[in-house]
Amino acid sequence: MVSFIERSSERALRLAHQLSWLGPLLARITVGVLFMSTGWGKIHNLAKVAAFFSELHIPAPALQATFISYLELIGGALVLVGLLARVAALPLIGSMTVALLTAKANEVHGLPDLFGLVEWTYLVLFAWIALAGPGRISLDYLRFTRHRTRASGVALDADAV
Repeated sequence: MVSFIERSSERALRLAHQLSWLGPLLARITVGVLFMSTGWGKIHNLAKVAAFFSELHIPAPALQATFISYLELIGGALVLVGLLARVAALPLIGSMTVALLTAKANEVHGLPDLFGLVEWTYLVLFAWIALAGPGRISLDYLRFTRHRTRASGVALDADAV
């Protein structure tokens, strides 16, 4: 019985390792597509976005609305394809932090409230991408793996990028 459990455990761990590329890919697709679409929508409604930012007392609302709209569109696209994904995730973390501190502040009365907000989930996903990288199925992985492999003549671990 013990050997069956050990074999099953080893198989499950091998399978999980073989599928380790899937988590980062799903996270990138989820936030990348979402932020591209929200950025696109905001670009086409800048006056409404600026008015909303003004209600939130965000300084220079028209400028900020334009900046955030293009940040979401371009940053979302970069995260989606995994190109400069770590760098692109950083200002998106900042954007979600501002959203939590302004638009969502009155909804947060404790950690359960914060953790229940979709903006917090996006912030965490962007933080994961920034810290762990975009994963094996990304342009960053292809670009950096080829460059490092050529430079050193040694193949890299898939999780290094």
